[in-house]
Amino acid sequence: MEISSNKPKNSERVVLDNDLIKSAISSTNNKDLTSLKETLKNVHPGDLADLLTFLDVSQRIFLLNSLTKELYSSVLAEIDDAIFDETFQDLEKAEVIEAISDMETNDAISLIESLEPNDQRDILNQVSSEDRQILQESLDYPEDTAGRRMQKEFVALPSFWTVGQTIDYLREELDLPKDFLEIFVVNPLNEPIGTIPVSRVLRTARSRSLEGITLKDPILIPATMDQEEVAYQFEKYSLVSAGVIDNAGKLIGRITADDIVWVLQEEAEEDILRLGGLSEAESNQSILVSTRKRFVWLFLNLLTAILASIVISLFDASIEKMVALAILMPIVASMGGNAGTQTLTLTIRSLATKELLSSNRKKIFNKEISVSALNGIIFAIITAISAYIWFNDLSLSVIVGLAIIVNIFSAGVFGFLIPYSLNWLKIDPAIASSVFVTTVTDVIGFLSFLGLASIFLL
Repeated sequence: MEISSNKPKNSERVVLDNDLIKSAISSTNNKDLTSLKETLKNVHPGDLADLLTFLDVSQRIFLLNSLTKELYSSVLAEIDDAIFDETFQDLEKAEVIEAISDMETNDAISLIESLEPNDQRDILNQVSSEDRQILQESLDYPEDTAGRRMQKEFVALPSFWTVGQTIDYLREELDLPKDFLEIFVVNPLNEPIGTIPVSRVLRTARSRSLEGITLKDPILIPATMDQEEVAYQFEKYSLVSAGVIDNAGKLIGRITADDIVWVLQEEAEEDILRLGGLSEAESNQSILVSTRKRFVWLFLNLLTAILASIVISLFDASIEKMVALAILMPIVASMGGNAGTQTLTLTIRSLATKELLSSNRKKIFNKEISVSALNGIIFAIITAISAYIWFNDLSLSVIVGLAIIVNIFSAGVFGFLIPYSLNWLKIDPAIASSVFVTTVTDVIGFLSFLGLASIFLL
């Protein structure tokens, strides 16, 4: 008995929720296939893939083995990379091979590249020679490039064909992609000269040639282009699909909008996690592995905190004489840190979306330091008034206000310069910018506040 692969109607589709998860866990623990089949009857393959993240390895195996071949392939195409890598050794290799052979190239590549090199070789050695060649061609391109993300399945036809020939071909040819929105028109060298939306083919007389309805000068994606740049091209030109070409300009694949949605999500998650020193697979890794990976980042933060503490220690005598300095120090540091994070976030976003270029660099930098200066003045006034009400000391209030101005202004300057410089050095600014910016704002904040206090108050 297998769970059917029939896709449910929208009105029948079951949403993945706590009750469904609990029911699936209970059925898998009890090896109750009938109950599991009923629970998962109208669950979408994407939700089934998400369900696997809530199960242990043995439960995943039982669930996957209960699926039909079609649904098994669909679920593996959606499965989280870390979950698949963790579960792979316990799966029936013949079923995995068959599922990979049924997938579109980009889904198969995504699955294979999540495995260890030895497992990758085992997979490639067991698929058909034709599939092996196709998959290997994609794997030969660097990770996170268009060549890795492209689908090798596409429709390409010569310009001298008629619309009638094209329609007959599309109806009769079995070896075509499951879904496609456009036809690529190529010359004898297999170089794309244009595209034709399928809707235009269907609405044109059969006797007309493809050349007459071809959209010339298509946007083409080099196979070596980074996936972030590909996503930018799709956004900039409002693309739904685009051809991928090799170094010789020959058409070798296509990328569609659904691939780009996945890329955008992956890149956004990666940047967010990197800002915190985490990795995408963190939630599915063991305690020891997660501890080891976080240790490096936390150790770097410890070193920067020690640097800030050294600055404070230079003024320990001043702090002993005036307790109010110790009370107000966190305000100065936190205001600078928050302001720096704001500028840092906007700068990294502008770099990622190609909004920050050499032509407008000065304009954006001037805006950021102007905003920082204005905010510095505003919050300096607010903080100074609060400090005066609190300690009834005009000199202390003025000094804390000046320190706020200096620190927020420097936060704007370095919140821009640090990620921009890292990007110029070909280093991902999301990896280390936050640590550097926080260190700079802490050091400048403490140095300005305690330094001014030592000069004018003590």
